[in-house]
Amino acid sequence: MLAVKNLEVVYNDVILVLRGISLEVPDGKIIALLGANGAGKTTALRALSGLLDVHSGEITKGEITLDGAPIHRYSASKIVESGITQVMEGRRTFAEFTVEENLRVGAHTNRAGMAENLDRVYSLFPILAERRRAIAGYLSGGEQQMLAMGRALMSGPRFLLLDEPSLGLAPLLVAQIRDLIVEINSLGTGVLLVEQNATMALSIAEHGYVMETGKVVMDRGAAELLADEDVREFYLGLGGDESVKSFRDVKHYRRKKRWG
Repeated sequence: MLAVKNLEVVYNDVILVLRGISLEVPDGKIIALLGANGAGKTTALRALSGLLDVHSGEITKGEITLDGAPIHRYSASKIVESGITQVMEGRRTFAEFTVEENLRVGAHTNRAGMAENLDRVYSLFPILAERRRAIAGYLSGGEQQMLAMGRALMSGPRFLLLDEPSLGLAPLLVAQIRDLIVEINSLGTGVLLVEQNATMALSIAEHGYVMETGKVVMDRGAAELLADEDVREFYLGLGGDESVKSFRDVKHYRRKKRWG
């Protein structure tokens, strides 16, 4: 079990971004973390993956535990060695490296399992096997997202943290990424999925958390969140004013929320 308990995060010793959030990611489950831009979702992932210090951030209260043992003071590399790997928003592949070179970089904490994990990644992502010698910078957006996910899997993680994997992708590719997340999870990897595409995330998650301004304001089963009138209106763009089609419209909608 990966757990966050009453976590507070401050940037530059001044800006309080996370305000006591708690969440759990059980082994082998998909958990969705939803919310608008600026809600604190990416900061939560940075805390989990040990990357806060790169952004002048610091945990000032609370803890992160893995199987009950605190890990929030671990370095990023030790967190990866512990079985937690993040795929950052925007892919972040090494553009001048080949596909296979990118994948091999992902195995830096698990050299002994490199060959086995490389076979696993190529099995999950056949297009990467076909293009293993291609330069990463010339891949399509969908292929780069698959490469970023494959690179993260090269460490053999127990938990995969995904930050907006569908961002900027066409609907057909979003569906493909969705199916790949399900397949990765079916092989035993727990997933914490940060997404603004709430419908996609909740359709495959077991449980969901909704964040606003650094706080968790909803914590329910994914099916319950999908059926909730407020979530449908404010996060899925459904219900209420039928003219509302996207979160950009929803966030300016005038009906007052009934939570928080």
